[in-house]
Amino acid sequence: MLLDRDSAVVALACRPVELVWRQGGKVVRHAPQLMARLENGSGLLVDCAGRGGPSARLAERARVVAGAAEAVGWCYRLAEPPDPVLTANVRWLAGYRHPRHAAGSWMSALVEAFSSPRPAVEVVRELGDPIAVWPVVFHALWTGVLSVRLDEPLHERAVVSAARREAGAA
Repeated sequence: MLLDRDSAVVALACRPVELVWRQGGKVVRHAPQLMARLENGSGLLVDCAGRGGPSARLAERARVVAGAAEAVGWCYRLAEPPDPVLTANVRWLAGYRHPRHAAGSWMSALVEAFSSPRPAVEVVRELGDPIAVWPVVFHALWTGVLSVRLDEPLHERAVVSAARREAGAA
């Protein structure tokens, strides 16, 4: 979900490639768990370590996969489990990823209302029916139009702001 939310990621695939090599007279096979195609055309291979960290076997395979990825101009990441609060927040926002939640005229009003950081509930109440406005807020947080701290539990008084765009960004 974190890669899906990353604006630099344009495509994701699960176990897209299997690498095969010889090590100590044995054939070793490993399929990284994810591949992300990045907007700059490069790739990112990812394996996810468990809560106890990577096993010795995975750590050794990660070293080989990182070298193979580098050889073709890609990156490799052995990811630790994300913080549980971040996971819960991103999982919630992912429920609002569909563009239907951006429908209507709320988006420009939200960006304007959050031009200065404010508690989310204040803006939602100002703009109208909370049942109509909250999904747009969550969609805007998912897509990065709006910004909020995701390392703290999301709640109605969470301080939200319009995301700062880089110069020249659309």
